[in-house]
Amino acid sequence: MKRPPSEILAPTPGRAEPAHRLVEAVRAGLAAAADPERAERMRAYMKSEMPFRGVPAPVVSKLCRQVLAAHPLGDRASWAATVRALWDDAAFREERYAALALTGHRAYRHWQDPGTLDLYEHLAVTGAWWDYVDEIAANRVGPILAGDPAAVAPVLLEWAAGEDIWLRRVAILAQLKAKGAADTALLRACLEPSLGRSEFFLRKAIGWALREYAGTDPTWVLAYVAEQKDRLAPLSRREALKHLPPADADDPGDGPGRTS
Repeated sequence: MKRPPSEILAPTPGRAEPAHRLVEAVRAGLAAAADPERAERMRAYMKSEMPFRGVPAPVVSKLCRQVLAAHPLGDRASWAATVRALWDDAAFREERYAALALTGHRAYRHWQDPGTLDLYEHLAVTGAWWDYVDEIAANRVGPILAGDPAAVAPVLLEWAAGEDIWLRRVAILAQLKAKGAADTALLRACLEPSLGRSEFFLRKAIGWALREYAGTDPTWVLAYVAEQKDRLAPLSRREALKHLPPADADDPGDGPGRTS
């Protein structure tokens, strides 16, 4: 049943309020730095329905450092609520980049644990585009996995087999920076449900994950590609073998793929 507006707007009992001054400072700073011409170019490049302010990434990063330092958050609940406010109520894409910056700020590093996975699931599903999802996968979920693999691996396996392609991509790319610490059994299990899928962003993610791990263990990647040769999409195979010597990779050369 649909709730009345007064009920929707009322704070949920026990739920923290976001830090409104922080949110307002971020939005005001982005508005002051806006460049409408650049904004249109950025929107076209990103194929984004949400508009941009036209603020370059280094400027967004500097603004976030200043604002987050000036508005410290005292507890985990207010931190998560502020992330959600920046993200869910964003009118411009840079506001969501600021939300991601807040999730990764060093002052809140101790809250990067399995309890934060629900937040990252929400951001990935509602963001539903590679610029958000890749940051979440490699730089948020990945470190949490490294810190507590027993708790995080089952979540990734669930995401990898689920209906949402962006959660599948998070699961596939979560070990992108793991190098020698990568769990190849988990990587294999996260790749498996998407091997036959047609979505570009899944095929690309599969190839990218394998390409990165090839820098650590090319023998494993070559064996995996050979084993899955009838199931890997050409794009995934090209990306996986991209930085391996052609003689070793035995790549038939079926054309260039898009870079990450």
